Amino acid sequence: MIAQESIQEVMMRADVVDVLGQFVRLKKRGANYIAVCPFHNEKTPSFYVSPAKGIYKCFGCGKGGNVVTFIQDHEKLTYPEAIKWLADYYKIEIQETEKTPEQKEKQLAEESLRILNEYAAQYFQDILLNDEEGQAVGLSYFKQRGFRKEILDKFRLGYCPEGYDKFYNAATEKGYSEELLEKSGLVKARNGRHFDVYHGRVIFPIQSMTGRVLGFGARILKKTEKAPKYINTPENELYNKSRVLYGLHQSRQMINKLDECFLVEGYTDVISLHQGGVENVVSSSGTSLTEGQLRLIGQLTKNLTILYDGDAAGVKAALRGLDLALEQSFNVKLVLLPEGEDPDSFIQETGANKFHDYVKENKKDVIGFKLEVGLKEVGNDPVQKSKLVNEIAESISRINKTEDFALQDHYIKEASKTLDVDPTGLVNLVNKHIRDRLEQERRNRQHAKEAQEPVPQEVVYQDEVIEPKTEEDQEWELVRILIEHGGKDYEDYDSVSTLVYERVDPELITDTDARMIYDSYFAYKSEKGALPEQSFFSSFSESNIQQRLATLLHTRNEISHNWKDIYGIETLNGELNYINEIDSALSFFELKKLKLVQEEVLNRIKNEKDAAKQLALQTKLMELKFAEADILKKSGTVIVKKIVKR
Repeated sequence: MIAQESIQEVMMRADVVDVLGQFVRLKKRGANYIAVCPFHNEKTPSFYVSPAKGIYKCFGCGKGGNVVTFIQDHEKLTYPEAIKWLADYYKIEIQETEKTPEQKEKQLAEESLRILNEYAAQYFQDILLNDEEGQAVGLSYFKQRGFRKEILDKFRLGYCPEGYDKFYNAATEKGYSEELLEKSGLVKARNGRHFDVYHGRVIFPIQSMTGRVLGFGARILKKTEKAPKYINTPENELYNKSRVLYGLHQSRQMINKLDECFLVEGYTDVISLHQGGVENVVSSSGTSLTEGQLRLIGQLTKNLTILYDGDAAGVKAALRGLDLALEQSFNVKLVLLPEGEDPDSFIQETGANKFHDYVKENKKDVIGFKLEVGLKEVGNDPVQKSKLVNEIAESISRINKTEDFALQDHYIKEASKTLDVDPTGLVNLVNKHIRDRLEQERRNRQHAKEAQEPVPQEVVYQDEVIEPKTEEDQEWELVRILIEHGGKDYEDYDSVSTLVYERVDPELITDTDARMIYDSYFAYKSEKGALPEQSFFSSFSESNIQQRLATLLHTRNEISHNWKDIYGIETLNGELNYINEIDSALSFFELKKLKLVQEEVLNRIKNEKDAAKQLALQTKLMELKFAEADILKKSGTVIVKKIVKR
């Protein structure tokens, strides 16, 4: 277990803008930052980061939390792993208490694949650099490619020795099970014997954005007709090829800085470009672009430039993913390298400056490139030309007409001219594709809605219908008031926190998480003699609590303009508005207490046989009712604009 002092140190040092900026492209907006959400597909940014509060919140998908929960969700880590990630990032030495055997067993089960992959990467790298066979075969190959020692280290390149089971034997001696080795794809069993899948191959570790080894690519060095040139890790809990980009870990900072991402086909293309000084480059490893890969790039930039070496099959395969990029509002450009060149050979011949000059001078937009490639294949065949027109119309329809009307109009004019077709007819075809896609999306939503078996509801729409907050909302509102206003003055009390402590019965807080925070708050105050900073609440490891706090501290309920008309209460503006919030929260708990007492008195009235005592109880009940009415008259309740369903 990580010592609490270490967690506090990490939380004090971790800057939410600094950390999240490693994964998403943040833009300043007032006191906060905004970005395209990394957790769901969106075109308009709805992901907000508050540096003052140390939290983030997406108003599209609802995700929210602090810097730890972000690392947990984005990198699929446990809470201790996320703390360790941040400690490593800020070079903080953490202290750990001794784990129980059960805790060790649980942690090993959760981290087994990740630990094995890290061990394998180190093993292959050590063989490459220090083993006789690794140096003679693997290192010689990389030297022939011109890779320097620092680039081998940067990409953690390695070599798996011949002998069929050398890695298997080394891994089992370290305690890794046969089942885990097979699951990772590093080892297979055949005829009762295990063998190394990558034996005799150079190894390319495939890393996440933060550097965790997710899997491996391996290239064969011997010429053989039976074995494939490259093999990759099979998909498992860590590795999903549609959500991975080779080189993203090494390139992310430069992609963010230059606001452009180069996309190439192979591992060695990425490595060669890095060695040549072009470091904003990733590879899709030969697959057409997927939604998951575009989401990774989109966190850093919306400018995507794809480099092709002129291979017709490769170009056609890559083009299939570009409509998705257009739909996600990427600015997609394509560059065809000189005949006979690939990114690897071209950067070695030209160097970084001439490489950038060539790319700049030869960029083509995606529609123009598709037209050029398509017309070469079509020739004079009218049937093939009709298919091409339809394909181009489909691509143009993917452009967001609301956001990029001028761009869509430009492409329609250029395409109709190049294809020699009627512009109006092309517009109609583009609109047909848009309608068809919208209709399909509507059907998908309808099917999803029907699958949830909703309860039919009559919805009453009014200009404004008001409804009080739920009991749970009110309890969390009290938590927010303590966190945000606990140290402020209030009438005769030295602080709002003292007021709450004296006026609110904590037994009325029924939500377990809200009660835990409430108790922790006053326990800290009692022990330290001061109020906890906001970073104190970031140390709670439960993701549901961090989600709730992020929502609570990022949003405000909108006070209805009927507040004064209905309750006769003036709302205060600016800083003093917290007084209204406190009064309303206190009124809720006072009313709740009154209701409980009223219920108790009612039960006693029902069971009381003595007429005089029953009359006294009824009098008491009336007093309680008058007190309830008085509170409502003076303070009202927090009113939130809603649509009422009945």
